[in-house]
Amino acid sequence: MRLALADLRIDAVIAPVRRVLPENPKLLAPIVDFEDLPADAAWWAVDAVICTLGTTMRTAGSREAFSRVDHDYPLAVARLARQHGASTFILNSAIGADVSSRFFYNRVKGEVERDLAGIGFRSLTYIRPGVIGGDRDEFRPAERVASVVLRLLGPALPQHWRINPAERIATAMVEAAVAGKPGTHIIASGELT
Repeated sequence: MRLALADLRIDAVIAPVRRVLPENPKLLAPIVDFEDLPADAAWWAVDAVICTLGTTMRTAGSREAFSRVDHDYPLAVARLARQHGASTFILNSAIGADVSSRFFYNRVKGEVERDLAGIGFRSLTYIRPGVIGGDRDEFRPAERVASVVLRLLGPALPQHWRINPAERIATAMVEAAVAGKPGTHIIASGELT
């Protein structure tokens, strides 16, 4: 959001959120309930959507709750934005996203990618980071361990296994939103190191 707000190519940032954000003259941040999104809100009429909705299994508490946040909410946002004219959608997905995966997390990510493809965006981009580098609001033990190991081994690892800095991911999202290149695009972990 910080990059989008600072980008002179972007006139306004609309960020439907669950909690209050700091004020910015370029920002409209309506508080919403993702279980009951306002279908007729004028702020759905945007050029591009960057979707970073997601949680962890631990935070969600169940597979159903995880799927609701990582699959259902992004689809609801995409459908409403598309109905109001958005032509570009960028999803922060995950390395390994695949509808056939035997891993639940990767399968859900693959399912949301598949379902977004049917909504009709002119430009659709999936950002597929691996381990995301940077500070987190919540403690994620497995991610912390992976981060330490990947930092130590980083230079010896293939690019797609290296840590993806949050700033690089955010930059790729903003660039994809501004460019709005027609078609479906995947930005893989190796391109984000």
